[in-house]
Amino acid sequence: MLRDEMITVFGGSGFLGRHVVRALAKAGYRVRVATRRPHLAQDLRVMGVVGQVQLVQANIRVPSSVERAVDGASGVINLVGVLAESGRQSFSGLHAIGAKTIAEASAAAGIDKLIQVSAIGASAESESKYARSKAEGEASVLAAVPSATILRPSIIFGTDDGFFNMFGSIARFAPALPLFGGGHSRFQPVFAGDVASAVLAAYKRDDARGETYELGGPATYSYKELMEFTLKETARPRFLIPLPFAIGKVVALMSEIAAILPFVPSLLTQDQLTQLRSDNVVAEGAKSLADLDIEPETMEAIVPGYLARYRRYGQFHESSV
Repeated sequence: MLRDEMITVFGGSGFLGRHVVRALAKAGYRVRVATRRPHLAQDLRVMGVVGQVQLVQANIRVPSSVERAVDGASGVINLVGVLAESGRQSFSGLHAIGAKTIAEASAAAGIDKLIQVSAIGASAESESKYARSKAEGEASVLAAVPSATILRPSIIFGTDDGFFNMFGSIARFAPALPLFGGGHSRFQPVFAGDVASAVLAAYKRDDARGETYELGGPATYSYKELMEFTLKETARPRFLIPLPFAIGKVVALMSEIAAILPFVPSLLTQDQLTQLRSDNVVAEGAKSLADLDIEPETMEAIVPGYLARYRRYGQFHESSV
């Protein structure tokens, strides 16, 4: 049975957004997905019953389109974000100014239920532009809507993620994978479905208003351990070469230069390298998934299922790694 509430989701056509839209639709909410290219997100409609999931055109760089997207909504969820800057898709424009535009439009529409998905490590003092822009976005959101809930996930994994899939793909051709800084940085990967459950729980719970939650999986891993896991599950024995951050900076610069060419993705940016200098785990004492009554899935239970595609013979390959 459908609820009366309409929730506007910005960034609903992305990797995490699809999980969130599915969770909201399953819970019976009507969902309005605000996206720049509605014609590329038609598959979202089948996540609910007929008419439950709507698509509207909106660009967070255009305030009037944001205002139209939140008009009549009971709540707003902002998932917009990029891991690397490209053209007009800048950290400042999306994470800071964009988040502010959404929050101010929500406040003007009288909406006090707002979920802002940020990232672990968000800090105004960070050396990373990504982390600083996330912190600026959080501050702007809370200034406009003090009852907003901030969710900060660690690396998010899932069938179409950009982390394990990227390294699984690279391992098919590269003879070795680099471990910048020795691969000692620690991460706490969290399943996209659990982040979506956190979004739903935070939206429904009154005690989550104005709170900040850091979302991580049940275990932490070093960067080296994540690479070893990826190579094992793809059955691709490769060398892991420790490289100092100074060399990594040169590699990142070359990657950014190559990405200027059409259809050439940037595999590593200097800002991402800066982020690798710090651990990406739930801070001690921070509110977490447990405070939202969510028991997270393990990386080992989910990731092998989709890394099999990178084995020499796919799912039929018998691994000896």
